[in-house]
Amino acid sequence: MRRVIISGGGTGGHIYPAITIARAIADIEPTEFLYVGSKIGLENILIPKEGLPFVTLDVRGLERKISVRNLVTLGKTAGSLIKAEGIIHKFKPDVVIGTGGFVCGPVLLAASLSGVPTLIQEQNVIPGVTNTILSRFVNRVALGYEEAAARFKRKDILVYTGNPVRKDILTVTREEGRKALGLDPDKFTLLVAGGSRGARSINTAMIEVHKYFRNDDHIQILHVTGDHEYDRVVKQLPGIECRGRYGKGSRIIPYLHHMPDALAACDLAVYRAGAVGLAELTVRGVPSILIPYPYAAEDHQRYNAQALVMCGAAKMILDKMLTGRELLEEIIHLKDDPKALAAMAKASRSMGKPQAAHDIAELALSIARKRRP
Repeated sequence: MRRVIISGGGTGGHIYPAITIARAIADIEPTEFLYVGSKIGLENILIPKEGLPFVTLDVRGLERKISVRNLVTLGKTAGSLIKAEGIIHKFKPDVVIGTGGFVCGPVLLAASLSGVPTLIQEQNVIPGVTNTILSRFVNRVALGYEEAAARFKRKDILVYTGNPVRKDILTVTREEGRKALGLDPDKFTLLVAGGSRGARSINTAMIEVHKYFRNDDHIQILHVTGDHEYDRVVKQLPGIECRGRYGKGSRIIPYLHHMPDALAACDLAVYRAGAVGLAELTVRGVPSILIPYPYAAEDHQRYNAQALVMCGAAKMILDKMLTGRELLEEIIHLKDDPKALAAMAKASRSMGKPQAAHDIAELALSIARKRRP
């Protein structure tokens, strides 16, 4: 049986790809996994729910530049690197996979120093600092975007795979999604989501959108505000009913537990530009209006969004330019121009990589050490 260590942490953008890759490897052959995360990251909640064996390292973040100091602080202290080496020695993995976040630093470095094959998966157009440094040591880098290749010096280890998405993103039909969410099967459907914590600027702009379409029979809006933003949003919509119903077609909710239903159901999405969300949009062929999070490291969300805009799959509004009127005009334009929307959907689908998880899994297994029978 194969043994695989996977490391990625801090945010869902690093953790969900790791989980998806693990599932894809398990689909190919029997595998024993060990997940290495940080003590304070979201992985402490998500990974145990997946049933994956889980250990932690006490690590800290890096400066956003390549420096000798960063090489020293990859593991916060020499102790974290020593602990990572102990994990490698005890578990004896055939391959180690990193999906980003500073916890990957000591794990991938220890594996490389121990002669264990290593792979990192970079989700964004602008690589994270940890992956940029680790690319000097690893055997392969799986790229989520072709454009990211220009940011790495070692071209021979780069493989463009796209970003992995969960299987259930691909399997839900439009009809099933709308039925599960209680949506009209025939109305134009707008999905608005800004991540689990919500996006205040998007939520604020949506107030005007909801009010404009309040009496419109031809559109339905599913607006996921995020838990921390819900109360603030609904207070600005007088007359809102229980369960977040507003006007003839708006439904405002704090959180959606099954996003695959919503992605299958919608005709247009208003989104941030995180790599995981964009990967899910494109495998479904969903046209989008993207508002990149302005404080993302190295402004990487703007570069992610630009990749879709250049392909014709999305429109982009910078966060500092976002107003209710600006967003409303884009929505009306696309809603009333089926040909333009269809062209965007086609372009979006052309960027999707539904086989990415499988391809990354195959790539990892191709470099893994061979086990004796």
